[in-house]
Order: sequence, then C-alpha cells, then structure tokens
Amino acid sequence: MGARKKLAAEARKEARKNVAQAQLRNLPTSPQRMRQVADLIRGQKVDKALGILRFSTRHSSRDLEKLLMSAISNWEAKNEGLKADEAGLVVKSVQVNEGRSLKRMLPAPQGRAYRIQKRSNHISLIVDTAN
Repeated sequence: MGARKKLAAEARKEARKNVAQAQLRNLPTSPQRMRQVADLIRGQKVDKALGILRFSTRHSSRDLEKLLMSAISNWEAKNEGLKADEAGLVVKSVQVNEGRSLKRMLPAPQGRAYRIQKRSNHISLIVDTAN
C-alpha cells in the first residue's frame, strides 16, 4: 500500500471512530409498523430515545430498544474508556427496509383462497456523537 493510500485509510478510520452501527435482519414485523416507531427516535439523544422506546406501547419498540442498546455497546467497544452517557450520543439514522415476505393461503368461501403476506423487515441504526 502506498503512502497516500495509507494516510487516506487512516483518516477514514479516524473519522469513523465516533460512529457505531447495529443491524437487525428478518424481524417478523411489517416495515410500516416499524417505521412508525423508528420515526419517534430519529435524531434524538440516546438516553431520550431509550426512554421513548421503553415506555412506548408499540410491540416493535422492544426490538428497536434492543438494537439501540447493541449500537451503544458497539460504540463503547470502539471507544474504550468512554461512556455513552458522557459522550452525548445521538441516533444519527434509522433505516427500515422491507425483508422477505412469507406467502400463506387462507381458506375463503366457495372454494376460494385468500393470499396473506407475512412481512418482515431489516433495520440498520447508526449512532454518532453530537458535533
């Protein structure tokens, strides 16, 4: 590796030191319901977002809370010796994408069948320090 490439790689690595992410894949909840919960915490401080998720009545909030805790612990693992409370972490982005759908059939009157799609989603959450 050349000197310029090495310097550029070191600069990218240093810039990503304050950013941590976590992903959750194939969660059996519809993406529309998960996006409603994700919109509540996007851009919030981490401690406030945890409070919102902990006291939310939505079923999806439990899974998102676990994902946020995972992203916080990933950040703490990257930055040894620092605590997330003192760093002022912010939920930088929450992205909810559609996962695979399970196709099922439901019996209907007169020999017909209705098609049911059991949807799932993929979530990626990025936590960053407030600059």
